[in-house]
Amino acid sequence: MSNSHSGSPDHYLALPASGHRASWTLADSTHLSHVDLLWENEGWTANGVLGSENAHYVIRMSAMWVVQQFLLFRDMDEPDLWLATDGHGRWGEMNGEHRTELDGCIDIDLQGTPFTNSILTHRLPLHVGHSSTQNVITVDTETLGVTVVPQMYTRVDTHRWQYISLAQNKTVEVVVDEFGFVIDEPGAFSRAD
Repeated sequence: MSNSHSGSPDHYLALPASGHRASWTLADSTHLSHVDLLWENEGWTANGVLGSENAHYVIRMSAMWVVQQFLLFRDMDEPDLWLATDGHGRWGEMNGEHRTELDGCIDIDLQGTPFTNSILTHRLPLHVGHSSTQNVITVDTETLGVTVVPQMYTRVDTHRWQYISLAQNKTVEVVVDEFGFVIDEPGAFSRAD
């Protein structure tokens, strides 16, 4: 099964077919964020918990780590927010409403976990020193508001990435593991497993 890039010097290792778990402690050290990835239906399903916000999310991705669906649960059995894409950058809610303001986006960003940035670092086939600008859907878990934020991702070296929020002129540099998952984001997250 080929579900990701090979382990060449420019790409990260593929996750095992048995799945993968990653956990992070938030900077305040009182909350934990974690994600479990499962291979199912020819793609990856990420089930995660945002400990600081008492929310649960599900992200369904293709075998090549392209986001297909995003569900956010806060305090109900049904999702509070459920977005899906046709795979060509056209987004809508599961009730059929087309979200034209999200069209052209590929990725989702949640503030309460570094996993959503790990999707990009795992998937983007960048060589060291190269950058890619992506329009990312940022979700506010409290208000359920969604906004499009342009972000630039630069591969600084084999295991270091820099993200720049072009809207906020905010720069973050992270260290990633052999799968491209964030290990440490200074002032925000550190790996707990």
